[in-house]
Amino acid sequence: MPLWSTIALIVLAVYIAANVVVYFLQERFLFKAEKLPSDFEFDYENQVFDEYNIEVDEGVNINGIHFKVRRPKGVVMYLKGNSRSIKGWGKFAVDFTRHGYDVLMIDYRGFGKSTGIRTEQGIKKDLQNVYDRLKAQVDEKYILLYGRSLGSGFATKLASTNNPRMLILDAPYYSVKHITKRFLPIMPMTLILRFPIRTYKWIKYVKCPIKIIHGTNDKLIPFKTSVKLSKINSKWTRIYPVINGGHNNLHTFPQYHRFLEEILKSKQPKEIDPATSSLNFRRSRR
Repeated sequence: MPLWSTIALIVLAVYIAANVVVYFLQERFLFKAEKLPSDFEFDYENQVFDEYNIEVDEGVNINGIHFKVRRPKGVVMYLKGNSRSIKGWGKFAVDFTRHGYDVLMIDYRGFGKSTGIRTEQGIKKDLQNVYDRLKAQVDEKYILLYGRSLGSGFATKLASTNNPRMLILDAPYYSVKHITKRFLPIMPMTLILRFPIRTYKWIKYVKCPIKIIHGTNDKLIPFKTSVKLSKINSKWTRIYPVINGGHNNLHTFPQYHRFLEEILKSKQPKEIDPATSSLNFRRSRR
C-alpha cells in the first residue's frame, strides 16, 4: 500500500475516533453539573423560600426552589446556565425579589438533587411539566420566563408553546450546533450532536415581548448572535447591550441591573400609529 494511502487511512481513523468521542462525551462538555446529596439543605440569607421536589416521570425527580415575596407582582421561572446547581444560582433570585417578583428556579436532570437520564427531549418535557403546574396556580399573564445562557434555548421553547407575559433572554445562543461549530469546525455536528437546542427555530413562534440582554464583549456567545436572533422575530424583540460585558459577569455591571429594572417595570408595548410619527416618512424628491 502506498505511503499516502496509509497516511490517509490513519487520518480517517483518527477523525472517526474523534467523532465517536465527541458523540459519547459531549455531555461532559455541555453540562458542568454539580450533584447534591438528597439531604442537602439550602440556605439563602434574607430570602424566604420553599423547596420542591416534583416527580415528573418514573425515576425522574426535579428539584426546585420557590423564592417568595409578599404580594408578588408575578413569578419569574428562572432557567439557569450549564454549570453547578441552584445552590449557587439561588443568589441571583434577589435581582427579581427586590422588584416584587417571586422566583422559581429548578435544576435540570442530573444537576443538584434532580435525577433522571439527561436528554434534550427529557429536559423539555420536564420544564413543560413544571410550567403546567405553575400556570395551574398562577395566570400566565403573571409568568415571566428568564433563560440564562444554556437556559435561554429552553426558555424560548417554553415561550413558543405557551403564553407567558414575557420572555427574557440573557446571553442567548442561536443553537448549540452554532456554538460547537466555532470550536470544532471540521466535525459533522448535525449528525453527532445530541443536544442541538435550536433557539432560532422556536423564537419565531413566540408571541410575547422578548427582551434580550447581552454583553458586547461576550467571547463564548458573541453579541452578534442576539442581533441575528432578534431579526427572526423583530416585531416582539428588543436588545439591551451591556457595554463591555462578558459571558459570566453581566451581574457585575450596573447597566445590567438598570436594564432588568426597566424590563420588569415595562408594560405591554402599544402599537405605533404611523399617522402620529415619522414611521412612514419619505423624503421629498423636490
